[in-house]
Amino acid sequence: MSDRISNETELIAAYLAPLAAAYPGAFGLKDDAALISLDPGFDLVVSTDPVIAGVHFFGDDDPRDIAWKALAVNASDLAAKGAQPVAYTMALALPDAPLKGWMAAFSAGLAEAQAAFGFHLIGGDTDRTPGPLSISVTAFGRVPKGRFVRRQGARVGDHVFVSGTLGDASLGLRLRRAGDAFGAGFSHAHAQHLLGRYLRPQPRQVLATVLHTYASAALDVSDGLLKDAARLAAGGNAGLRIAVADLPLSAAARAVIERQRDALASVVSGGDDYEILFAVPANSAAEVVGVCAGIGLRITWLGELAAGSGVSLIGADGGPHHVSGAGYDHFEGN
Repeated sequence: MSDRISNETELIAAYLAPLAAAYPGAFGLKDDAALISLDPGFDLVVSTDPVIAGVHFFGDDDPRDIAWKALAVNASDLAAKGAQPVAYTMALALPDAPLKGWMAAFSAGLAEAQAAFGFHLIGGDTDRTPGPLSISVTAFGRVPKGRFVRRQGARVGDHVFVSGTLGDASLGLRLRRAGDAFGAGFSHAHAQHLLGRYLRPQPRQVLATVLHTYASAALDVSDGLLKDAARLAAGGNAGLRIAVADLPLSAAARAVIERQRDALASVVSGGDDYEILFAVPANSAAEVVGVCAGIGLRITWLGELAAGSGVSLIGADGGPHHVSGAGYDHFEGN
């Protein structure tokens, strides 16, 4: 008996249909489309964010981690819009018929992510591709009517916050690429933390309600703090100064920076953090800090949007702190 899946029908019926069983509008993945019904008073939010082997993950990563990331990056996009997940479709393009063990682990990773984020698979497609493994998820979420949080909406005077810690994922990627050559001298716990943040992003869904209640603008940090902060500021025709001392760092990231000073560039320019960067009017800033403390979510104040343009880092001496790299772009050198 072959260890490879023999046909598309087997792949869908054995590994994907069970992921759709709990959602009536998925019709067991036996139809050509799905049906999403929203309660009155909600808008539908749609986002598509694919992941591709060799670009967003390594082809030999654990398939459970690959599946988690494919869903997590889309859950993060919804959270930044103030939306809660409802369902998703997935286009899975495989370079060859997958091994049954690989597909079983991949579907298990999806099941774990679905349970964590509140998603249901409702449809999609499977194909064979001459290129690398590609997983394109289209996510559907719901937000109270009129409460969708745009990237462009901030104003001069708004206060800017970011969730969690920055740079862990980009440092985890460096560790994943270089192994012991990068991680020498770091504790096992720090190395595992960085790798975990790269392999398994944690979308900040708990922020969704806070954002659609208070935020003037928001986006997730997927292309690096400097690039994404510049997008937020530009949406308000404003500029932002961020003090290096105010950057929220994990103990693991601090340990790396102490040994490798160039690592700070990865912290502010590397992607894959999937933390949420958001702006709130000045008269709501203190309340937002209190609400986030009450739900146990760490947020850090990064500054106030001011007249001008662009984002600059400010060093301990009060002057500009220059780092190489401006953030990730699929079509530019990085």
